[in-house]
Amino acid sequence: MTVEQNDLTMRPITGCEELDLFSQLPYVFNGELADDLAAGRRRPAWMWVALRGDRLLARAAWWSRRDGDAPFILDILDIDDSAADPDRVDIGVRLLHTATAAILPNGARPPEYSRFVPPDWRENAATRQAVEDRMTVLERTGAQLFVERLRWDWRPQSPVPEPGGRLAFRPVHDAEELVTLMALALDGTLDAHSRDDLTRMSVHEAAVKHYEEELARYTSPRDWWRIATLPGGEPVGFVIPARNDYNPIIAYLAVLPAHRGNGYIDDILAEGTRILAEQNVPRIRASTDLGNTPMANAFRRAGYLNFEREINMTWS
Repeated sequence: MTVEQNDLTMRPITGCEELDLFSQLPYVFNGELADDLAAGRRRPAWMWVALRGDRLLARAAWWSRRDGDAPFILDILDIDDSAADPDRVDIGVRLLHTATAAILPNGARPPEYSRFVPPDWRENAATRQAVEDRMTVLERTGAQLFVERLRWDWRPQSPVPEPGGRLAFRPVHDAEELVTLMALALDGTLDAHSRDDLTRMSVHEAAVKHYEEELARYTSPRDWWRIATLPGGEPVGFVIPARNDYNPIIAYLAVLPAHRGNGYIDDILAEGTRILAEQNVPRIRASTDLGNTPMANAFRRAGYLNFEREINMTWS
C-alpha cells in the first residue's frame, strides 16, 4: 500500500533490501532490525516510511513478541531532526495516522508506544527537543504519557553481591505457586502497568496475565527462578532471572507485603544477579518505573547503572 499526499510518499518497506533506507534515521534498534525481521518479530508491512523523493523524512515500526502475533508495541517513531522543516512534526503525524490505519483493525486501540532516551534527556536542549517532538506526534494522534521508566545495566566488572545470610532460596515449584505469589505482591504495587491492570481485572487475573504474556514466554531455564524464604520456609519474595531475545534480564523482582521494609529486596536482587553472573553473561538488564524509588535504590545498591530511560505512551 502506497499513499501519496502532495509531494510526500508514505508506504511500508518492501523487505530486508530496504533496511538501509529505513535506517537512515538513527536509533538504537537499527542494528537489530535484520534479526527481528528474520525471527518474525517485525514484518515489512509494519515498517513504514515517509519519503520526499529519495529522502527519508519519518518512519514508524511496530514489534511483536513472536512470529504470528499482532503488533505488540510501537517502538520506532522517528522524524528527521536535522531538517529545518517546520512541518516535520506534521509529517510524523500524517505517517502515523496512515500506517496505523493500514496495520490495525478499524477502531482497535493502538499498542503502547515505547522510546528509549538518554538518562539526562531533559538537560540537553537538542535531545529534549527530539524527544518532545516525537511525544507531540503521539499526542496529536490521541496518546498521552503513561509512565517514564529507568533502565538498568549491570556489568561483570561490578562486584557480584554476596549472600546476606538472612534468607534461603529455592526454585519455584510450578506456575501455580508463582502466580499465587505474584498476586500477593500486587498489593501496594508501585508499578504503573500493574496498577493499570488492576483497574480492569482482578488481582488473580492480573497475575495470570503477566505470567502468561511475559514470564511463560522466556525460553531460558526456569530453574533460575527463585523463591526467597525465611529459615522456617515462609516465602518472603521472589526473583525471575531470565534471558529475553536480546539480553539477560531481571524480569521480575518482588517482596511480599508482609515482609516489606526489612531490606530483603537487596538479598533477593543479589540472588538473581548471582544466578545470571554465574552464566558468564556480558551484561544484565532491568527496568523500573521512575516513581518506584525503593526498587530503583535497590538496583543502585546492587551495582546497576541507570544507562537509559524509557518513555511509555498509551491511547485510551
